[in-house]
Parts: sequence; structure tokens; C-alpha cells
Amino acid sequence: MNREITQPRVRDGKFAVQLSATRRGARLARLLATEQLRSWGLPLEDAGQVVAELASNAALHGHVPGRDFRISLTVDGDTLRIEVTDARGDVMPRVTEPDDASVAGRGLLIVEALSLRWGVREGPFPRKTVWADLALAGG
Repeated sequence: MNREITQPRVRDGKFAVQLSATRRGARLARLLATEQLRSWGLPLEDAGQVVAELASNAALHGHVPGRDFRISLTVDGDTLRIEVTDARGDVMPRVTEPDDASVAGRGLLIVEALSLRWGVREGPFPRKTVWADLALAGG
């Protein structure tokens, strides 16, 4: 007989990891984050996409040679906060409408669409943290 093992959803928890500010580090951020969310019994798809976009931005636009970026996940009740901190506090993210021919430039539009709210927190110098809050289904 095949029984599905279910785990209750976590109502509070914290996970953080520091990774190299490279494309490989960005891919690893998504893999580690989704595995952590799976272990907490939380939905993966939207959160995984937000992590991928923010980590990719940290590796691409927040890269400083020899410096890493940090990702953290915090569950507080029915909200998941995703934070990505990089070493380029002088380069602030902004949402822009990409032209039709461009394949790039849609990341923050995706983050905006999937999250309740998102923003940027400066510091401590020279860093910045881009964060996004996602709603978790009650239950």
C-alpha cells in the first residue's frame, strides 16, 4: 500500500545561506530555497521563481569581485519573506518595461506580480537587501 506522508505547514521559521555572486550561485540559491520550503511543507513554485529572480539580479547587477550574496527566508504566520542581500548598495533595482524584442528585464515585473509587496533596504554600507513578501495559504 502506498501512503503519502504529509507534514504540517511551518508557521514560523528562518533559513539563510551565503553564496557566490555567480550564475551558479544564483541557481544554487533557488535549489536550496525550494528544498527548504519543501521541508517546511510550503508551496514552492511562486517562491522559487521570486528567489530565482532576486538571486539572478544579485549575481548579475550586485556582483563585486570577491563578494558573495546572501539569501534568507523567513516564515511568520501566513507570510513568507524572501531577502537577498548583495554588495552593490550603489545600484538600486527598478522596474522598467522591457521592449518587445528583449528577453531580459522582466525579473522585477515577475517579483511584483507574485508578491504582496517588495522593496529595497539600504545598508549596512556597501550592501543593499531586496525583499519580497509572499502570501501563504492559511491552513
